[in-house]
Amino acid sequence: MRTYDPKDVNVIVDGVALTGFAEDTFVSAERTEDTFTEYVGAKGEVAMAESNNRTGEITVTLEGTSPSVEYLNGLASRKGKNAIVPVSVVDLNDDSRVVISGAEARVRKPAVYEAGKEIAEREFVLFVSEMELK
Repeated sequence: MRTYDPKDVNVIVDGVALTGFAEDTFVSAERTEDTFTEYVGAKGEVAMAESNNRTGEITVTLEGTSPSVEYLNGLASRKGKNAIVPVSVVDLNDDSRVVISGAEARVRKPAVYEAGKEIAEREFVLFVSEMELK
C-alpha cells in the first residue's frame, strides 16, 4: 500500500525551505511549451519538430501568515543578477522521488495582498530558465 504525506514535499528557494503552505494545492510545476510540435500532411504523414525550450514555471501557494511570504516578496523586489536564485521541489513520498529543479529562477512579482475575516492565501510564480523534471 502506498501513502502520501504532504510533509514529505519540500520547496527550496535559494537554499531556504519554504514553510506555511496553503491547505490545498500548494505547489505545481509545468514547462512553458510542449516538448514537440506535430505536423500532419495532406495524406496523413506525420512529422514532429522537437522543442528546445526548457523553460518552466513553479507556482507556490502559501497561507497569508507564512513567514515565507515576506521572503518571496523580498526576492520579487530584487533586480538583475541578484534576483536569480536556484529552486527545487523534492517529493520524498514512496519511491517516486520527484525532483523538479532549476539553477536559475526568478520570482515574477510580489504576491497579491488580500485581507478578510479568514486567512488569505498568497501565490508566487517562479520562472525557471532551464527546468529539470525527474
